[in-house]
Amino acid sequence: MIEITLAQTLYGFGQAAVASMAAAAVLEAGRKRYDLFGMLLVAISAALGGGSLRDMLLDRPVFWVSDQAYLLTAVGAALLTFFIGRRRKLPLRVFLYTDALGLALFTVVGTRIALQAEAGWLAASFMGVITGVMGGVLRDILCNEEPLVFQGPLYATAAWTGALFYLGLLELGLRGFVPALAGGLVVLLLRAAALRWSLELPRFEEPVRRREGEPGD
Repeated sequence: MIEITLAQTLYGFGQAAVASMAAAAVLEAGRKRYDLFGMLLVAISAALGGGSLRDMLLDRPVFWVSDQAYLLTAVGAALLTFFIGRRRKLPLRVFLYTDALGLALFTVVGTRIALQAEAGWLAASFMGVITGVMGGVLRDILCNEEPLVFQGPLYATAAWTGALFYLGLLELGLRGFVPALAGGLVVLLLRAAALRWSLELPRFEEPVRRREGEPGD
């Protein structure tokens, strides 16, 4: 019987996250009618951008430079999605849920890597958020769109909640890949619920000023 270790599980999470984010980026960029090179640039930026920023902040080797399998996964997923998308129109929800899967996986992986770099629990959870959302921010900027993280249903909040849940399970003494799976599932379910029922945080709105002479002055 082959025993799957936590390191192998998280490596698989990382590869799956890269593929999911690359595919989501192609689906997003497809609406802009970019050519193949443009698609690859957007996909690679989305798939590798968040983890790259995390590694630079933690002063550790950038993950896809140390292991180019991540880069190959990003390119392969982008090409596959590109050619499928040219033959069959894919609905918007495919992009949204593929992106949500990448967000969930990257959040857990980023949090774990930060813990291994001896970051405190709060910093580690925020590193998980950075890993999960910054690739999407780069994708949306390159596609000339307002980043998802700044508007609409819960996005970064879902990632942070899942990261904190994962850390809470570790604090309770749970080990192995169960806490990682549970943390990622929290992110995925919360993001899916936010998309389904349009769950949002309060927005900043300046109070309406009364005109001079109106009641209440």
